[in-house]
Amino acid sequence: MKTSKSTEDHWNASLYDGKHAFVSQYGNSLVQLLAPKEGERILDLGCGTGDLANTLFEGGVEVVGVDKSENMVKLATSKYPQIPFTVQDATQLTYQNEFDAVFSNATLHWVHPPKEAVQCIYESLKQGGRMVAEFGGKGNVQTITDEIIQQIKNSGFEFKATQFPWYYPSIAEYSKLLDGRL
Repeated sequence: MKTSKSTEDHWNASLYDGKHAFVSQYGNSLVQLLAPKEGERILDLGCGTGDLANTLFEGGVEVVGVDKSENMVKLATSKYPQIPFTVQDATQLTYQNEFDAVFSNATLHWVHPPKEAVQCIYESLKQGGRMVAEFGGKGNVQTITDEIIQQIKNSGFEFKATQFPWYYPSIAEYSKLLDGRL
């Protein structure tokens, strides 16, 4: 396992595998949409504990998994030692024209700043490469986030947008980021 940058990691990979396995299970339909071809080189961006990367690997794909969470990458590496997994931030990828596709399931709504991630994805792709991603969008968990913000304010604290851990863009907002990139 290779590490590029160390930050505080709050992800519990074992809990994620046990209680949130549905995230990877829902991602299987995304793999179908990706339609990977044997021999392709694909980046699994936000690979989590590696289940979808392994699905790609079993289909004959040369897959590389990256995740910002060292805990997730450690578990992925122990489950699937035949796949290279590394700890990397989506906004600081250093790949250049290396992948036929970038695949991302339930990750990009965690990534700040999104513009830098889109640039890194673009640079990672070979000419004619493709991106298939699923992530939370505008209005996702809106009731919950509105209440969190309200409780912060009710407690006498100022809420700053920079404190918000998620990015839930509309299709139009994300399309603007992608425009001219992919």
